[in-house]
Amino acid sequence: MNVETIIPVMGMLTGIIIPVAVFIWQYLDAKGKRDAVVEIAKHIEDPSKLDELLTLFDERKKQPIDYRRGGVITLFVGAGLFFLGLFFLGNVFKGIGALVGLIGTGVFIAGYLYPNTEKELNDAVNQFEKK
Repeated sequence: MNVETIIPVMGMLTGIIIPVAVFIWQYLDAKGKRDAVVEIAKHIEDPSKLDELLTLFDERKKQPIDYRRGGVITLFVGAGLFFLGLFFLGNVFKGIGALVGLIGTGVFIAGYLYPNTEKELNDAVNQFEKK
């Protein structure tokens, strides 16, 4: 095989190898945690302690999504793409950057329209009940 055929084949294989490698890495990383929980659970007599242990290993977020933070990040990614297109890569990247920036602006505005933290929700309910 010559270099002209190896490069496209390697490019296609990269698109397959990277996701498979990440999947295997995530599986092996979580496997150690699962094994530790099983070993500890074998020696725990009290079921409430087991529930407490499981909440320690729970990786899910307890906080709601902060749309304002995500919106600002998306807005600046869009601005970066826009300027990349403006200075180097042309109209396609300008359009993509403008689209991403507008999506970020919408997400940012949604963060203010829809309160998401417990304090903001309580304040909104209290203001509504006062009316």
